[in-house]
Amino acid sequence: MSSEYPTYADIGVRPLINCWGSLTIYGGSLMLPEVRQAMAEASRAYVHLDELMEKAGSRIAELMGSEFALVTNGCAAALCQVTAGCVAGADPDRIKRLPDTTGMKNEVISLRSHRHVYDHAIRMVGIRIVEVEGGESMRAAFNERTALVSVFGDVAGKTEMTLPEIAEMAQAHGVPVLVDAAAERPDTPNRYLTEGADAVAYSGGKCLRGPQSSGLVLGRRDLLWAAFMNGAPHHSLGRPMKASKEEVMGLLAAVEQWVKRDHAAEWKTWEGYLKTISDAVSGIPAVETSIRLPGRSNVAPVLEIRWDRDRIPLSPQQVAGEMSKGDPRVEMPSGEHGVSVMPYMLEPGEDALVAGRLCDVLSRVVK
Repeated sequence: MSSEYPTYADIGVRPLINCWGSLTIYGGSLMLPEVRQAMAEASRAYVHLDELMEKAGSRIAELMGSEFALVTNGCAAALCQVTAGCVAGADPDRIKRLPDTTGMKNEVISLRSHRHVYDHAIRMVGIRIVEVEGGESMRAAFNERTALVSVFGDVAGKTEMTLPEIAEMAQAHGVPVLVDAAAERPDTPNRYLTEGADAVAYSGGKCLRGPQSSGLVLGRRDLLWAAFMNGAPHHSLGRPMKASKEEVMGLLAAVEQWVKRDHAAEWKTWEGYLKTISDAVSGIPAVETSIRLPGRSNVAPVLEIRWDRDRIPLSPQQVAGEMSKGDPRVEMPSGEHGVSVMPYMLEPGEDALVAGRLCDVLSRVVK
């Protein structure tokens, strides 16, 4: 080994430059130095986890302008635990029986346009998702078995119903609304809580740059404490979803930094990275670039790179494959018309490395 501890190189794993964004498969985002320091400090002592969650949740809530906050073992764990809290509450007997929901509320309403692969984290509680098309079908779907309404933040406001409309209908039936906003910015005041959601869940290891395996839920204290009772260290469905004392303190440090970070300056830095890459590849004949603004997730400008296939006979997938195989290894999205660069995860100096690799791959075959 090259040091006292194993490295990626020691076990034959190739690190990469991440031009995709905060995808879990590439490790989300890199933890802030303050997060690493907080986790190291937290590892030096024992604490009672119930006490830690109460104090950390209260402090995060103070910073984020919510009633309470819950730290979970990732955003998917947050979806699972909040759903379990809506189904079993904080009742120890019911908590122990999940995912057997016999005699409990066991339906979650979702607009069809809001369905996604992370529904599995909700379904694992033992509920049935009732898929609806719009206002009338949603209104008809509420009954004594309805535990929750789930909303996917990425498409909120773009579909048949707005969040305020959904929240108003759910509140009339006494049913909580949960928003999955995993890769979004947890800005204050929180747009989803303001619009009537009872809880909104984020990844701690994406925009926040906290521990990669952490999640954050903001919302009603009673609901989030019930969600905590349905997770570790309690004997429950969420027992395997353990947020350690180190991760709790690491996420708290990330939130403390979130309200201090100069987000406008970060945006200018990303624009600078993209300019470095755009200026370099634009010097290659038949290559064009453009900037695409983001949606609600992975909020950073995106560089789109296209080329004339007659002059550069490479598909976008071939270019992305060459970038991945080379040194340094660069992972980037490829689509029908070209490749793209999301700068959120780039570190200083990596923009020049990406520019150099792209120029090498594209210019090698130009006609």
